[in-house]
Amino acid sequence: MKTLFNINKKEIKLIGVALLIGFSLGWLFFHKSGGEKPEKHDNTDHVEHAEQETIWTCSMHPQIKQDKPGQCPICAMDLVPIASLSSDDEHVSPDEIQMSESAVQLANINTTMVTKGIPRKSISLLGKVKPDERNIAELTARFGGRIEKLFVNYTGQEVYRGQKLATIYSPALITAQKELLEAVQFKKSNPDYYKAAISKLKLWDLTDEQIVSITENSEPQLYFNVLSPITGTVTQRHVALGNYIKEGDGLFEVIDLTKIWIMFDAYESDLPWIEKGDHIEFTIQSLPGKTYEGKVTYIDPFIDPETRVAQLRVELSNSKQELKPEMFASGILHSQITNSSNALLIPKSAILWTGKRAVVYVKIPDRETPSFKYRGITLGPDAGNFYVVAEGLTEGEEIATNGVFKIDAAAQLAGKLSMMNPEGSKVSTGYDHGNMDMSSDANVLHLGHSEMQMNNQDKQTNHQVKANLEHTILKVSGNCSMCKARIEEAALSLDGVNSADWYEETKMLHLSYNADKIKEIQIHKAIAKAGHDTEKATAPQDVYDKLPGCCQYSRK
Repeated sequence: MKTLFNINKKEIKLIGVALLIGFSLGWLFFHKSGGEKPEKHDNTDHVEHAEQETIWTCSMHPQIKQDKPGQCPICAMDLVPIASLSSDDEHVSPDEIQMSESAVQLANINTTMVTKGIPRKSISLLGKVKPDERNIAELTARFGGRIEKLFVNYTGQEVYRGQKLATIYSPALITAQKELLEAVQFKKSNPDYYKAAISKLKLWDLTDEQIVSITENSEPQLYFNVLSPITGTVTQRHVALGNYIKEGDGLFEVIDLTKIWIMFDAYESDLPWIEKGDHIEFTIQSLPGKTYEGKVTYIDPFIDPETRVAQLRVELSNSKQELKPEMFASGILHSQITNSSNALLIPKSAILWTGKRAVVYVKIPDRETPSFKYRGITLGPDAGNFYVVAEGLTEGEEIATNGVFKIDAAAQLAGKLSMMNPEGSKVSTGYDHGNMDMSSDANVLHLGHSEMQMNNQDKQTNHQVKANLEHTILKVSGNCSMCKARIEEAALSLDGVNSADWYEETKMLHLSYNADKIKEIQIHKAIAKAGHDTEKATAPQDVYDKLPGCCQYSRK
């Protein structure tokens, strides 16, 4: 037992020496290579820094941002990566909306360059055939009497100039003739008396031939004929055989229909495009297959306060009398604004309306990723599919023309300048996500996808974001394109209405309005005041009666 203890003691000494040598060699080895360790640490930091440059967000809730993949805490969808702004992008404006290429494609965003051009517009006009007012003869009784004979038996009868229309027996005219015969005897001694007697008969519409006949025969005529002053059509007959008439009573109306007017209605918004001499092509509803042409010869200087239209006149020869008064006409006027041959033009799809303001999103040049910025502009006249820009844009700038509302929605979520958030204040989303990053970079991704998959909770959030922006559909009575313009103009005239689109086929008005500024019933009343019945408001009868014939819809 003693020998065994001695052996173990020696072995323990050997093991201790070996450990001591091992520690010494290890210290020498690691002390020599210890300078390489910081380099390894730097590489790890670089990798971690590269990973932090990728931000992950939810396609349905772009306000969610995380520095690693995972699921959305709201809808449990997988997060998708987007690129965050680099720290060296100090030149980026805080109002910019930056998007990834995939987000631009998913939102279907298109852009176009602002260019100069000639603003042209084709204006649709509706009108009616009217008689030429210069060729209307209204015959009235110059003296009292009785209708002894009547040569016009019905309305619509064609007569020629100088044709007898009726014969009148007038005691007052017989007395005036006797005065003339007495004055003839004093012609040399009292010429003024003679002239006064002749003038009295002329004022009663007697011709020189009739007066000479009286003086030559030296006796008054008992009956006098009413003669037609023009060749035309008898459109009104106010007397019958045997009627007694007084001075000033109406007898006949005769109109020459070989020359007629086409009176078109033009809305005040179209008047800047119209001037005298503009060419109009039009068709007549009751004469299909025939096209007529004419020039604008007159523009009404007044606008009807109820219908908001001014009338244009086109003069036309109608020798065959194919065109009848009150026929409906439909015309197209091609025009351009005078002195506007080099104006800035942008597509209508690029514009967001806020009632009184027009907004576009301008693409920022020289950015690695697509970036857009809100800008308010002043618009000129409507040019068909384009608008003339009065202020706010310059030639060569690039603007979004499709998917504009999706860009604006992202700006609202980010609290940046937007259509409904012109002050740029942060918009509440209705959720509290603690320390999650809510910066604007993720707010622009996959908005189109989010709109399609939004659940009920998301809809409530979206409603808050849009600052009480309501969308509704109203049924509004109307018939034609003139009705469409009148209905939409009445709705858009109210502060708080953002958009209004009325469809002739369905009679439905699609509205977008700010419920904080205006109530739906106010829109109903404004449209009814313009002459169109709605589900909740009825147009006044006098306003309805003043609508053009093509706009007078069937009323219950």
